[in-house]
Amino acid sequence: MSGEWAKPIRLHEIARGPLRLQVEADAGQRSKIAADLGLESLPALTAEVTLKPWLDGVEMTGRFRAIVEQVCSVTLDPFEQPLEGDIEVRAVPPGSPHAPTLDGREMELDPDAPDPPDVLEGDALDVGAYVVEHLALEIDPFPRKPGVEFQFTRPEPEEGPFAALKKLKDPEG
Repeated sequence: MSGEWAKPIRLHEIARGPLRLQVEADAGQRSKIAADLGLESLPALTAEVTLKPWLDGVEMTGRFRAIVEQVCSVTLDPFEQPLEGDIEVRAVPPGSPHAPTLDGREMELDPDAPDPPDVLEGDALDVGAYVVEHLALEIDPFPRKPGVEFQFTRPEPEEGPFAALKKLKDPEG
């Protein structure tokens, strides 16, 4: 997904101190991101992030804001809704002594501990890719248009799924 909205920042650019960025996807980028995420459209996507040195890598914190257009899972009508979320990522370069390793062992996870750092593919962090990843995590897989409720009507017993079996057992009733 990073190809649609690549915003690479090299680690040496962050080594001098915090770097604050405001990024906004253009219409073409938003169209590609929307297609990849299964959205009808993505009318807006912006993020404000701060990158700062962390161990031998980088820490990225910030916030994204988006407007997504999805199809209601009840009415099948398209609708727009705002989404926003926090971004918190730590990443280290390949070969870092701080990179998580399994060494053939089972990984133990502590739900209260911070996530282990991501291992970058090179010497740059792709801000756009991380923003899109965090957006994807906030999207409701079964969206409902505001105010819409699913109305279920229970079928009468003679119309239920076992009505045909009952007729086989008792053809006259």
